[in-house]
Amino acid sequence: MLLIILAIVLGIIAGTITGLIPGIHINLVALLLFFSSAFLLQYTTPLILVTFIISMAITHTFIDFIPSVFLGAPNEDTALSILPGHRYLLKGKGYGAVKLTLIGSFFGLLIALAISPAFIVASPLFYPYLYKAIPFLLIFISGFLILKEKQKIWALVIFMLSGILGFASLNFVLVKQPLFPLFTGLFGSSLLTVSFLQKVKVPKQKIKDIPIKKKEIKDALGLSILSGSLVSFLPGVGSATAAVISSGIKKLTEKSFLVLVGAINTIVMFLSFVALYSINKPRTGIAVFVGKFLPALTMNQLWIFLIVGLIAGCIALFVALFWARFFSKKVMKTDYKKLSLLILIFLVAITPIISGWAGLFILLIGTAIGIATSIIGVKKIFMMGSLLIPVIIWNIV
Repeated sequence: MLLIILAIVLGIIAGTITGLIPGIHINLVALLLFFSSAFLLQYTTPLILVTFIISMAITHTFIDFIPSVFLGAPNEDTALSILPGHRYLLKGKGYGAVKLTLIGSFFGLLIALAISPAFIVASPLFYPYLYKAIPFLLIFISGFLILKEKQKIWALVIFMLSGILGFASLNFVLVKQPLFPLFTGLFGSSLLTVSFLQKVKVPKQKIKDIPIKKKEIKDALGLSILSGSLVSFLPGVGSATAAVISSGIKKLTEKSFLVLVGAINTIVMFLSFVALYSINKPRTGIAVFVGKFLPALTMNQLWIFLIVGLIAGCIALFVALFWARFFSKKVMKTDYKKLSLLILIFLVAITPIISGWAGLFILLIGTAIGIATSIIGVKKIFMMGSLLIPVIIWNIV
């Protein structure tokens, strides 16, 4: 029991670090843990190592919206939160924007735990049919969103250009961790470049909640249950795809959208461990490593890990609120133009380390597409073609 508690604490610390620092992904930490497992297993058990991994992963889903909102540095799970989050930041409401994602993450955690029994029973039955239907669902949703856009032609162009870049990146063997330069370019460095060129000034941040109606929260959580559980056991699709599906089902306010992406992010991660048990297939990178440590996951082990996830998430909520306050106080004392430039330099510098030199090429093209999207005035969501088109192609072919 003491080792489990220690593993949870260390996992929360690790998840906080990976969440706050762009480029340090939980998959990287899990990979290092796996490489060190021969040594570590002399002193502990696979159960303890997996406890650490799950605690880290759930914590990460709470923390990783902070750099997206305050620094404009997203990952593939938080990319769609960056635009509404940035707008609130420029209104002095960065803390409130993060708080909305945390509301989503916390309720998403409870929802995922509540639906896990039904998920365990239903997923083996529905998985074969949903697996075949997902590309057609994504085509329908993508087409629906493009037709709803005022600038339909430009929306289609951005969607296709992003898709071509995404497909090339994910199939280019010289690029390691291709999602990092892909999403950093499309959603992160492009926004930072625009902010730098426009000499954006961040106002004094108010450490206050953003008022949100109960109906807005209910709408967001309802959609998160549907789309989050849908993609949780499908290959190649994640929380960003679930957010796109939700956008096609119902129009949400910016506030409810932030709740939605927070909820989906946690639900998809949480249910990926359930999917590992129910259909014996890992659906996230972190679940792959859980499967390597425990190839035959039992029901008892699964429930231990779900409780671990719940405990880690509850603690992570308060950790995230602390760091959101910290960033709120510090960001207003910083020259945002210089900060944008420093973050840009940092992202460019770590790209070849994480993804190889070819990653810089992807970062550059993604940045250009992101800047063009901002200039044209097309919604950033169409850059999710970078994931949707590869998933559609892989599932059809």
